[in-house]
Amino acid sequence: MSAFSSSATGRAPSLRLSSRKPSLRTHVLQLPFPPLSAHPLQVQRVVPEVTIPPEVTPENVTTYIVDSGAGPQDRQHLESEIRKAHVICVVYAIDNPNSFDRIPTFWLPHFRQLGVNVPVILVGNKIDLRGGEVANEALEDEIIPIMNEFKAVETCVECSAKMPLNVSEVFYFAQKAVLILPAPLYDSREHVLKPACVSALKRIFKLCDTNKDGVLDATELNEFQRKCFDAPLQLQELEGIKDMVREHAEGGVREDGLTEAGFLYLHTIFIQRGRLETTWTVLRKFGYGEDLRLTESFLLPKFDVPHDCSVELSPKGYQFFTDIFETFDKDQDGALKTVELDELFSTSPGNPWASQKFSDTTLVDDTGAVTLQGWLAQWSMTTLLDHKTTLAYLAYLGYPDEQRTSALLTTRPRKVDRRKGKVTRNVFLCYVCGAAGSGKTSLLRAFTRKPFREAYEPTSKMFSVVNAVDIDGSEKYLVLQEFGSKYEAETLRSSKKTDLADLIVYVHDSSDTNSFSYISNLRQQYNLDHIPTLFVATKSDLDLAQQRHEVQPDVYCRRLGLQVPVAVSIKTGQTADVFHVMCSIAVNPHAAIPGGPDRALTASERLRMYVTMTALFGGISAGLVMVYRSFLRPGGPILPGWTSPWATWLLGRREG
Repeated sequence: MSAFSSSATGRAPSLRLSSRKPSLRTHVLQLPFPPLSAHPLQVQRVVPEVTIPPEVTPENVTTYIVDSGAGPQDRQHLESEIRKAHVICVVYAIDNPNSFDRIPTFWLPHFRQLGVNVPVILVGNKIDLRGGEVANEALEDEIIPIMNEFKAVETCVECSAKMPLNVSEVFYFAQKAVLILPAPLYDSREHVLKPACVSALKRIFKLCDTNKDGVLDATELNEFQRKCFDAPLQLQELEGIKDMVREHAEGGVREDGLTEAGFLYLHTIFIQRGRLETTWTVLRKFGYGEDLRLTESFLLPKFDVPHDCSVELSPKGYQFFTDIFETFDKDQDGALKTVELDELFSTSPGNPWASQKFSDTTLVDDTGAVTLQGWLAQWSMTTLLDHKTTLAYLAYLGYPDEQRTSALLTTRPRKVDRRKGKVTRNVFLCYVCGAAGSGKTSLLRAFTRKPFREAYEPTSKMFSVVNAVDIDGSEKYLVLQEFGSKYEAETLRSSKKTDLADLIVYVHDSSDTNSFSYISNLRQQYNLDHIPTLFVATKSDLDLAQQRHEVQPDVYCRRLGLQVPVAVSIKTGQTADVFHVMCSIAVNPHAAIPGGPDRALTASERLRMYVTMTALFGGISAGLVMVYRSFLRPGGPILPGWTSPWATWLLGRREG
């Protein structure tokens, strides 16, 4: 970082500091001093650049102080240094009023003209020459008009280089102006927190208010203090904070706890008293960057997912979403109403499923409020289909563990599960395919216990639902997806997408003579035989139609070694436990591979397996030939006694 300082002498030193940057450069510009003869000590015209090592600075940054002249012959070098500076210190002489007058009339407009937008520190030097003390109010009367006109001016410090007095404070404020930015936090003209800062602090308050009663009690304040500053508050300190807030912030304390208004007041006081680092520490601990937005690295920590693997919630993840559900279920009716959901998502960009017909995708009660089972199922589906959304919302909602990836786990690859014949995952993805009007949407709605709709409505975009299914006393989550005619072909021709499917369900309308041909053509067109498969015949309440196909559906399935189509009628509620059948196949996929379990591998995988087996068999054969030629042929070396039985047998076989 660089700081630039100006003084009444026409000299211009500069300071550089560093933290986010490799170095922090500070340019110190000095306005013209009186003639040297007026100084009792001779001062060299330009001081060489000074480097302050990081270990001697509180912020652990390297600081460069750069000095330069401000005469006409120095103008080019001076402007170059100003443009390189990270902070500018403009130094004026207290005993020379003209040097102060040039700050708002020349130097600050000059910086603006150069297009330089870095913090500026005003430094009043030679306070040892002032007769008597000047009250802070008098200094503010001089400085505040300048700060109001030039927003780059951060503060004013008076010092004496001769005594010395307050010199280290000059460079402390220069460092802090760069490393601890006030501009995003505070409006110095209106003396209030800026809207983005208020919004961030309100969100932090809500996250720290773990019981959601609108106040931070002693326990919550101590947890906040521990998270941000690694130290609890002493009882005396806590009482002192509350007493100060009671006195100055109306409504800042309620029921012996700190309200949101009191929390905001405290941070306003911190900033006004120059303790910006306190507020910035809090903001950064909760993931905010310098633009007061949650950083990408905070929302999306590194979490690699290998190909053919899926992501599920871990027990910690399920516990977190259960706890937050129960916290916001204020009436304890076992469901979250719209108002409760809005409050739950108030620390985030909003409901992540708002555009997905949320109430239709999972279990809700009679009033449309999502139940706990539906809530956990919805997060299970979100994690399976887009784990990055879950990771981000764990951050938005305040997941307590700083290692948020502990809420997720990566499953074993599907091809390994299929090869072993036993699946260890708990969340499964099922593609539902079929001709338009075959009843796919009705099947999905029945899965989430939605009422049957008589009117036909074509599916225009992908639709996903989720519910829990009990398999041998263990709860699994099954996600059903249909794509509509627009996206079905795109999905099925993509091996990356089909490799994610645990099951494909082919749906045909048993009363429509052309319905089965559609799914038969799908199977012929795309290579899907390595995926477990189930056929479902809908509208079984209507008359059974003879399908216009070379064989009827039951014969077709038997030829593939699959069970005959499961007949269902969504309209009459006769589902034949089809969803349990689907989940059972996902858990034990071998029995539902078209053509038999050996088809569980894709064509390329089978080719690799055949090549490997051929190479292995060839290698063994070549090895046996080498053994014979080296040891068993007539005249070869004598073998140890333990080899004679099988050697004799081998020779006998050869001679025979």
